Amino acid sequence: MTSALLPPRRRRRTGSLLGLLAWLCGIAFFLPVAWMVLTSFHSETDAATNPPSIGAGLSLHGYREFFGEGTGVSPWPPLINSLTASVVSTLLVLLLAVPAAYALSIKPVRKWTDVMFFFLSTKMLPLVAGLLPIYLVAQNTGMLDSIWLLVILYTSMNLPIAVWMMRSFLSEVPTEILEAASIDGAGLHTTLLRIVAPVAMPGIAATALISFIFSWNELLFARVLTGIVAGTAPVFLTGFVTSQGLFLAKVCAAATVISLPVLIAGFAAQDKLVQGLSLGAVK
Repeated sequence: MTSALLPPRRRRRTGSLLGLLAWLCGIAFFLPVAWMVLTSFHSETDAATNPPSIGAGLSLHGYREFFGEGTGVSPWPPLINSLTASVVSTLLVLLLAVPAAYALSIKPVRKWTDVMFFFLSTKMLPLVAGLLPIYLVAQNTGMLDSIWLLVILYTSMNLPIAVWMMRSFLSEVPTEILEAASIDGAGLHTTLLRIVAPVAMPGIAATALISFIFSWNELLFARVLTGIVAGTAPVFLTGFVTSQGLFLAKVCAAATVISLPVLIAGFAAQDKLVQGLSLGAVK
């Protein structure tokens, strides 16, 4: 029985229960993040207590150590490397995914379903299975410990997902607008920039944000293929786990700082992200 056929009182009760369930799920996902942020402001002694002390005094000691006080190790080079690799790869993904999705949706190519399956099949191989060949190629080409190697890898990793997402978004673009532009003499470049891009902007924003998050959080390739020069923020974060033990407050402070760019980007584009991810879900 659909919700439209239920009595009004029962519909309200069902809606309230679903709303409560949504709030509980949201709180369950938010609590670990809130606990990480709270722990980052504790001293190591208070952070290591069992059970954890919620009302312990606050301290910035973990953040001071993360930014190099007492250690002399600066986090800025890894943060800049992550930002460079994530932003450049995201721009390349959009430059390649939008025309490809346009060809597969608005101007469909022959056997486009085979093309879409090929894109999807590239995600079926575990990343660790391709690690050794990629390492050997990077070693022979002199690209080990290079930020541009990560840009190429992140672009190739996120491109299949971006094409799939953008195709579903571009399929919602009214064909009447494109036909009118074609009658007015608009070429492919003008159509993509002035007509398709503004209409599909929520989908483009959602695709860009997801590509940025995947690139920013990637650890396996960055850990194996980089060293001192091109190490990223997740690699820098793993350096806080030493043979001396796990310093919980310092790790939480580092994780909080490294998570900020993703949180800021998500907050800034949250309206377009919601529109993009829900586009086509409700007719």
